[in-house]
Amino acid sequence: MRRLTFALFAVLLACCASVSEKSRGLEVGPDYQRPEFDAPPSFRSQLEPAEAASIADLPWWQIFDDPKLVALIGEALHQNYDLQVAVARVQESRALVGVAASQFFPQLGYEGDAQREKILSPLGGPNPTLDLFTGLFNMAWEIDLWGRIRRSTEAARANLLAAEYARRGVMLTLVSNVAAAYFELVELDRQLQIARDSSNTYSQTLTYFTRRYNGGTDTRLSTSRAEASLEASRATIATLQIQIAQQENAISVLLGSTPKAIERAESPIHPMVDAAAGQTTVLLRRRPDILQAEQSMISANAQVGVAVANFFPTIGLSALYGGQSGNIGDILKTNFAVWGIGASMTGPLFQGGKLYESYRAQKAYWDETVAQYQATIIEAFREVSDALVAQQMLAEKRSALEKQVAALSVAVRLSLDRYNIGLARYYEVLEAEQELYPAEDALAQTERDQLLAVVSLYKGLGGGWRLSDQQWTPPR
Repeated sequence: MRRLTFALFAVLLACCASVSEKSRGLEVGPDYQRPEFDAPPSFRSQLEPAEAASIADLPWWQIFDDPKLVALIGEALHQNYDLQVAVARVQESRALVGVAASQFFPQLGYEGDAQREKILSPLGGPNPTLDLFTGLFNMAWEIDLWGRIRRSTEAARANLLAAEYARRGVMLTLVSNVAAAYFELVELDRQLQIARDSSNTYSQTLTYFTRRYNGGTDTRLSTSRAEASLEASRATIATLQIQIAQQENAISVLLGSTPKAIERAESPIHPMVDAAAGQTTVLLRRRPDILQAEQSMISANAQVGVAVANFFPTIGLSALYGGQSGNIGDILKTNFAVWGIGASMTGPLFQGGKLYESYRAQKAYWDETVAQYQATIIEAFREVSDALVAQQMLAEKRSALEKQVAALSVAVRLSLDRYNIGLARYYEVLEAEQELYPAEDALAQTERDQLLAVVSLYKGLGGGWRLSDQQWTPPR
């Protein structure tokens, strides 16, 4: 009968714990309310009225329409170590949710005890030696009357969601970093080709001036200027080769591999010009860092509830059941004669202000997370606005540089024509070439900056927010 009573009691407690977990019941402390934030009607530098469509709704491989780049990003999403760290943190947070929720249920355990003692006889008779072996099963269950366990579990679940959004943020940052590094690498290749073209031209110029100087028809000044231009172009080539190697190494790290050569497109990459920003209010629901900051607020709010619940008494039930015998082999043969059922209530009376200061600390942490949440939103709007204004101004800058390069190309061609018919000295050709190559460099850098602006806008808007974890891998 005692065994049956104990079994029914254990089942009853487990059922009560399950019901307690699913129902909110009495929960002390504040319920979470999202702080208000008045989003502007449109992003600064947004030329067109805000529309629902946004570049952030597209999968990233449609934004970066380059097979080489798509392959590199896919490799990074599989092998990057920062992403693996983020995944491990999600698993850790998920396990901690289980740790917090485990307090809803009765805690079952066991204990064993072995004693040997000698009893002194007061009448001077024999002093017997006794053995005592005990085996017990015990159970304890805290009744979550004030919601302390529920609040702790709420905080743990918010931390789990924060880790999930942090992982999503790492994925978006990884995609953006690989794309940006790739575009910079392609631009360095173009700069290197321009430097090599200029070096070949300056080499031909030096050969020509040297021939004229040896023939007595030119001065040492001409050869010196041509030689200086040639050596400057060679130094630029060496510098660019260093930068290219270092950029390839940086991309290799993003790919989770040792330094290696990076394949890239041979043809020029054209930037996307139709990049809509969308509505401002949607930004708060798709940026992973904003969502992560909000979950941190939810966790901090729940911890305030835990601090309030610590002021109230802890109510619990306990039970034990087991056997006791002088022979260890007979413990299970004594019909488990040892048993007990009890209830307890413990609470604080005076702790030197510990509980109150803990509550104040949690309230201050809540205020901290609110400020961080709002600061994250402000930073997000700044990043989007920066990307939008960069898109607009870089388009104008690129147009101007294209006209400058075209004009300087005409100047080089005309100076060569004038030189070939004897109407100009070669200084005109050299001067035109010295102006053309820096302009071509500036144009290449501007085209790179346009690509980087698209990357920044996609990241700033929380691109890829509609994609599930499985959909982040590009289709074959």
